[in-house]
Amino acid sequence: MQLTHFDTRGQARMVEVGEKEETRREAVAQGEVVMQPSTLELIAAGGHKKGDVLGVARVAAIMAAKNTAALIPMAHPIMITGVDVEFTIAPPDRVLIQASVRCTGRTGVEMEALTAVSAAALTIYDMCKAVDRGMVLGNIRLLRKSGGKSGTFVRD
Repeated sequence: MQLTHFDTRGQARMVEVGEKEETRREAVAQGEVVMQPSTLELIAAGGHKKGDVLGVARVAAIMAAKNTAALIPMAHPIMITGVDVEFTIAPPDRVLIQASVRCTGRTGVEMEALTAVSAAALTIYDMCKAVDRGMVLGNIRLLRKSGGKSGTFVRD
């Protein structure tokens, strides 16, 4: 197995995708923010003085997916056709984040889905840090992806 973002001399490069076939592609990523139960209750009740924490985090996730190429050096700019972001309040102490990103193109949207989840988690932290600086962001992972030459991946 060879890492594709390095040339034969070991130098970083952007992978050439011009010869690839355009296909329908989708990636789904997930992550979580673990917090004090009182912080979760505040988010769930919509009682945070800064406003709708999950609503703002959803917008941040969508914006991050759309701007992934500006954040990840070797990511291609992709014409995304759709982004869905779901939050699950998981008592007693966590918010689960799931992002689904779709496109029709020559390269996948795994990085866009992972970036969306990461931005949502960071936004939750930013909006709630005044009441809970001990929050932990993590377990960010690709759940599944489809389309392209490498086919379908589904996490066990």
